[in-house]
Amino acid sequence: MIKKIFNQQLSFDGRHNNNNNNFPDWEEKKIKELFSFKITNSFSREQLNHKNGKVKNIHYGDIHTRFQTLFDIEKEEVPYINPDVNINKINEENYCAIGDMIFADASEDLIDVGKSIEIVNLNNQKLLAGLHTILARPISNTFSIGFCGYLFKSDRIRTQIQKESQGSKVLSISAVRLSNISFSIPCIEEQIKITNFLSSIDSKIDIETRFLQKLEQQKKFLLQNLFV
Repeated sequence: MIKKIFNQQLSFDGRHNNNNNNFPDWEEKKIKELFSFKITNSFSREQLNHKNGKVKNIHYGDIHTRFQTLFDIEKEEVPYINPDVNINKINEENYCAIGDMIFADASEDLIDVGKSIEIVNLNNQKLLAGLHTILARPISNTFSIGFCGYLFKSDRIRTQIQKESQGSKVLSISAVRLSNISFSIPCIEEQIKITNFLSSIDSKIDIETRFLQKLEQQKKFLLQNLFV
């Protein structure tokens, strides 16, 4: 569905059935026109913990392995920065905000280089983007919340990120190279419809995944007890 939507093979108005109530045509833009880049930190795993702290921290490895496309801090296990780590010099504007995109700038796999998440809920908690991440913030109200999370998974953007990546054993993408990537975006009203549609599929996947996990647990229990 993401492929069809962002290739404009599937629309959420009447442009394919002669309906006069069409949304405007999609606009062609570059990342540098619509996003500004903020400073991230380089705290290692050893400087993070899952027990206590005042500020949480996004590690690029969790973008690769655990975090959902639409990042909701209430639904994710995010480590704290250790209390003894000095974060006093970090400017307030470099803390994550709702609508921010966070990219993992390094990967051993071409498929995952530049993998990203969008911040959709912080629940008034403080969050920083950390080691091997790029933090991009929309400059204006161009996007509806949640839309960019799916936009940056489109084939066109992913292909460009892979072409712009550098390295041999470890691949990386810089903010400079990322800023030149181009894409097309619809109006806010169409963005909202796209986001609602794709997030409903994500919710369905999440429900089915949890159901499958319960079945697996039940199967394991039965196997352990049936043949005793």
